[in-house]
Amino acid sequence: MAVQYDLEGQKRAYAKWAPIYDKVYVKLLADAQRKAATTAAACGPDILEVGVGTGLVLPYYPRNVRVTGIDLSFDMLRKAVEKKVGRGLKQVGLLAAMDACNLGFADETFDAVTVPFVITLVPDPEGALDEMYRVLKPGGEIVVASKLGADEGPVMHIEQALAPLVKKVGWSIAFKASRLRNWAARYPDMEVVEISPVFPVGFFKLVRIKKKRKV
Repeated sequence: MAVQYDLEGQKRAYAKWAPIYDKVYVKLLADAQRKAATTAAACGPDILEVGVGTGLVLPYYPRNVRVTGIDLSFDMLRKAVEKKVGRGLKQVGLLAAMDACNLGFADETFDAVTVPFVITLVPDPEGALDEMYRVLKPGGEIVVASKLGADEGPVMHIEQALAPLVKKVGWSIAFKASRLRNWAARYPDMEVVEISPVFPVGFFKLVRIKKKRKV
């Protein structure tokens, strides 16, 4: 039986966030967003950003790439279009409303797929990652920036102690880095090549998942 997700409910939630999202997150997420854009651009010129939101990451992409952005929310996308036009972001092309689990692109279209702070919010993360894998070229990378809970060690215990406080600001430690590793292990040509901390130190992570080239 197919699992049903409340996409309309998500759209309503994003509509409420759209007017204030930049003010809340612009400085907090800047380091991770900049590094995600730079990492993706190093893979090649054609980049898909899943969960483009209000377009906070768009100015960080260099001028020599071609960025396509998708998001579930029309309200968020309006803000992204305003940034594209207002700041003259020539590297940004199509900005479209689309479900991450049903991408309207051909197989092996993009050199990189960036996923900035959205993978833990997608109702079916593995389903979305499957679609990203499909549209990713061999040799390309899925670049995830996110709050990821530690799987073990002292950091895991600290996070568990802080879990009630973290939950109050809308975050969770439930999504572990191992979930991305387990997903990548489903595919013989996918490999997690890096998990590195970004500002604030250790709280956010940048994950690179590489698709091996065909032999």
